[in-house]
Amino acid sequence: MKNELLSILEKNSRIDFKELAVLLGTSEEEVLNEISKLEKEGVICAYHTLINWEKTDIETVTALIEVKVTPQRGQGFDRIAERIYNYPEVKSVYLISGGYDLLVTLEEKTLKEIAGFVSDKLSTLDSVLSTATHFILKKYKDHGTIINKNVKDEREVITP
Repeated sequence: MKNELLSILEKNSRIDFKELAVLLGTSEEEVLNEISKLEKEGVICAYHTLINWEKTDIETVTALIEVKVTPQRGQGFDRIAERIYNYPEVKSVYLISGGYDLLVTLEEKTLKEIAGFVSDKLSTLDSVLSTATHFILKKYKDHGTIINKNVKDEREVITP
């Protein structure tokens, strides 16, 4: 039940508990107990809403920042990753393979704010050797959800 429950919740965290119980072939009480247990164990970390900011009047800029760092003896990348993810501006931090070590996601109102964060906060950290900033120009799919589905024109063509 656990894996199926997690898969369903990952796609729709607002699903009704009664519907979950039916889908899982169990009782609503068992579903609630399992969710509570998974939250206490830290398996379920949080619940989020995916927002298409392009359809609002709120301007945001999203950047992916690749960071090359010197790992700390005995702590690897964990200590520097913690320092970075504790900045409130930072949305996510990942340890990655390849030419860089960490991938940092940042959302701000302007390009200037992102540039300021990179130059004033990120690049000044002792372990940071270099950074490369990439700006997201358009989101097509995020967290498994297609952002702007192409709506097919269903109108019938009439020719004389």
